[in-house]
Amino acid sequence: MEIVEQFRLEAQNTQSAMVKAEADWDLDTDLEQLTNDDQEDLARVLIHNDDVTPMDFVVVILQRIFQLSPLEAEHVMITAHFNGLALVATLPLSEAKKRVGKAHFAAQLEGYPLMFSIEVL
Repeated sequence: MEIVEQFRLEAQNTQSAMVKAEADWDLDTDLEQLTNDDQEDLARVLIHNDDVTPMDFVVVILQRIFQLSPLEAEHVMITAHFNGLALVATLPLSEAKKRVGKAHFAAQLEGYPLMFSIEVL
């Protein structure tokens, strides 16, 4: 009788596992659909030229906070210097806000008026 009972318990556990696996699959499908439908908006981060902030400081901020290579950072800085404005990066909106906040904070600590803006796409 013990063998029959053990077999019945194993069968129930297997059925439970199958139902759980099916439920997990449904959950994964639902999550995938949500991420496709509710993707975060992208935003452009722009840097504005000013006559006070040293160019070296701007390059360091672009490298450390926006993770640009040294060459990319110099290019963005020079473009902003000559045109008054330059595109730094296109990021998800929340990430753009976070990085711009860090850049403004770092500039304020040093007493520079470095200015970035965010343009939602």
